[in-house]
Amino acid sequence: MKAQALHGHLDALLLSVLEGGPLHGYAVIEALKARSGGSLNLPTGTVYPALRRLERAGFVDSTWSTVNGRERRTYELTNSGRRALAGERADWTEFSSTVGRFLGAES
Repeated sequence: MKAQALHGHLDALLLSVLEGGPLHGYAVIEALKARSGGSLNLPTGTVYPALRRLERAGFVDSTWSTVNGRERRTYELTNSGRRALAGERADWTEFSSTVGRFLGAES
């Protein structure tokens, strides 16, 4: 699946992945890939800017650490991020229900 197809939904997916606990950037990318059954294999150039945008919005905090001599940034959901995720889930439920009335299989 192309990153373009996720337009408007990437932030919600990232928040959802971080709901399970703090992850460094590459682990976020791997979690997206794993949870999607391999459909979401997004490039770092898509994910990292989105994580930074979420941080600027106050939905994610990050910390730097050194692991095996390499610097890496770990991202964690904030309380504000949890509220935003709850709103995204409610919006998604309404959206998918509405679109499903048109595109879903007929009974």
